[in-house]
Amino acid sequence: MKIISVVGARPQFVKLAPIHAAAKAAGVEHVIVHTGQHYDPMLSDVFFEDLGIGAPDVHLGVGSGSHGVQTGAMLAALDAVFDEHHPDWVLVYGDTNSTVAAALSAVKMHIPVAHLEAGLRSFNRRMPEEHNRVMTDHAADLLLAPTQVAVDHLATEGLAARTVLVGDVMTDVLFEVRDELAGAPSALLDELGLTPDGYYVATIHRAENTDDPVRLGDVAAALASLDKPVILLAHPRVVAKAASHGISLTQGALIAHAPLAYKDLIAAALSSAGVVTDSGGLQKEAFLLGVPCTTVRTETEWVETIELGWNVLANTATEIAAAVTRPRPVETDESPYGDGKAAQRVVAELIIGAGGAGGA
Repeated sequence: MKIISVVGARPQFVKLAPIHAAAKAAGVEHVIVHTGQHYDPMLSDVFFEDLGIGAPDVHLGVGSGSHGVQTGAMLAALDAVFDEHHPDWVLVYGDTNSTVAAALSAVKMHIPVAHLEAGLRSFNRRMPEEHNRVMTDHAADLLLAPTQVAVDHLATEGLAARTVLVGDVMTDVLFEVRDELAGAPSALLDELGLTPDGYYVATIHRAENTDDPVRLGDVAAALASLDKPVILLAHPRVVAKAASHGISLTQGALIAHAPLAYKDLIAAALSSAGVVTDSGGLQKEAFLLGVPCTTVRTETEWVETIELGWNVLANTATEIAAAVTRPRPVETDESPYGDGKAAQRVVAELIIGAGGAGGA
């Protein structure tokens, strides 16, 4: 059996790692296609190296551009890739332009599509990620849901027959990295003269927080006013936006820093007093690591993190300050994101599907 995984952004590389290991263990041929949606080495190449994936088999080198330009370029390139490899499954991840482009290309070529992390919903149609995940779910042949909440969303949309609850593959790799780090302090401590629990880690990248100069300025000012240093791991796009708007990302408590490799990011989060983010993946990683999280958004797909008290939504400077400095949440034994064996279930489902009506 042959699976093609299509990825293009940092969270997808993390999800890819346990899938690649599980496919290899099962004797499944696994072809990796990197669209190049994230093209900065710290957001792409280093993840493949650090997570033991190896170099991608195909690199499309699409790069940046508007949603239409980027998605169109991926579609044009992926048709040829799928035609060359004739996979039994195309596996797509999450909710990026790479996800929806690969799903559309495969569907048009009558190749079965499986969507990993299916069923997540923010119910905010202003988010491009929401469009991508909804369209991909309705196009895909197999919906691999990470949580029961996601399963319920898919059932509400009439997709229950295609849905399987597998757990969250990010849990798989996160637990492995956490155990590998074994309490080792973050390199940021020495680099920036920080102390354990004496700083916050922040990532802000979504369009709603960065494209409007007033909004980006407000978020930067809110982080700058916090009670401990805030290490902003700034995506190149955010750095460029801030520069074009004349906004300093190093002011007050706020310190701009280049993005970190995945293991370094996890070490930094573990040593921190809390995480401030608008990233879906980091919200969940913080929860799994037992690190309080503040999410600079009006909603989240990971509602379990909110319900269990480890994540708070905040948008104004006052809300952000209150959320970040809140008392530590009550410890929980709940495990809504699985047991760390989701990738094995994913590969098993694909093997079953390839042997039945879903196979090519």
